[in-house]
Amino acid sequence: MPKIKTHTGAKKRFKLSKNGKPIRAHANKSHILTKKTTKRTRNLRKTTVADKTNQKQIKRLIPYK
Repeated sequence: MPKIKTHTGAKKRFKLSKNGKPIRAHANKSHILTKKTTKRTRNLRKTTVADKTNQKQIKRLIPYK
């Protein structure tokens, strides 16, 4: 059986937690930050678990991570 290629875009965006759940960063953190509250931009720095509807697909994209 040949090796599966890792999706290079996905390996830069996701990593897996100890339990095997994909961890992702929040969106809306790159520009137009002046109108967003300090509390909101601070909370966007944190990582979060990807939605369960996407977890199976993400794991398929990063099989060796």
